[in-house]
Amino acid sequence: MNTRKHRFSLLFYIALGSVFAVAETNLQDAPEKPTGYNSKLAILAAYGNGTLEIIDRNVSVPEEIVWEKNIEYGNANGQPLHLDLYRPSKLNQPVPALLFIHGGAWKSGKRQDYHYYTVAYAKKGYVVATASYRLTEQAPYPAAVQDCKCAVRWLKINARKYNIDPGKIAVIGGSAGGHLSMMLGYADDPALEGNSGHNGVSSSISAVVNIYGVYDMTARIAKENDAVKNFLQGKSFEEAPELYRQASPMFHLDQTDPPTLILHGTLDEIVPVAQSDRLASHLKRLKIPYTYGRLDGWPHTMDLAKPVNDYCQAMIDRFLYEHLPMPRNKD
Repeated sequence: MNTRKHRFSLLFYIALGSVFAVAETNLQDAPEKPTGYNSKLAILAAYGNGTLEIIDRNVSVPEEIVWEKNIEYGNANGQPLHLDLYRPSKLNQPVPALLFIHGGAWKSGKRQDYHYYTVAYAKKGYVVATASYRLTEQAPYPAAVQDCKCAVRWLKINARKYNIDPGKIAVIGGSAGGHLSMMLGYADDPALEGNSGHNGVSSSISAVVNIYGVYDMTARIAKENDAVKNFLQGKSFEEAPELYRQASPMFHLDQTDPPTLILHGTLDEIVPVAQSDRLASHLKRLKIPYTYGRLDGWPHTMDLAKPVNDYCQAMIDRFLYEHLPMPRNKD
């Protein structure tokens, strides 16, 4: 088991600090929040003395799960776009599908980063996909949004083949993937559909899970960030304010948008928790069903820590049970 690299990832983001530097669902029966820390140094100490366990993202795929790799879901100007699909081997009726979108400041990361989640949710009975998308150096915004929308369309046109309920697709992502998940859920601008494939099929989804993603690109923390500027075609906010607004989920949110689960830690210095606070406020005002797991004392990439990952999965389970319920078993 090689977890050193993944442990280092959590520590790297903790130490990096400021690089980016209806009513709410009843939480009465929500899972207990994991105890957080007073500072990043305390988290480093807990890791150092072995009291903070980190997940192993290289989990094996059990025999009852069919894992199909490198499926081409679209083609962007000659560049193939790929996803991996995980599904129970003995599905006998359509079930909800989950699309996981990786993070990495839109410039790095890979779809395999969510292998831990995808295996877990396929074991729970879902059809699960994790998709690659064009990164900033390959093609700046709106390419990543367009690619992810294409992945949703691919799931819908292949619904019968893979026993997917096309009316029950949730998108889940962390950091940049959280931003993209919100864009898929809230933005219906035709310019964001792209031409990577399956045009004419709706890219609408039924639920959003945003894990510490950027909600407002016009906030100071985003406007002054190089990763955001590079993602947005190398343009500053002063040069292209409308581009920043178009790339902000905040400016697309309306009353017709899907239920949303938010997961964010208060020690996050890469995407400050104020971003999710504002999202929750707007969802509440618009009476869009939402749940907010606001975790005191946890940083960016907090779900690499096992107690946080356990909590996040419990919250996602509960959210999906409410908004994308599984079909009843056939006799």
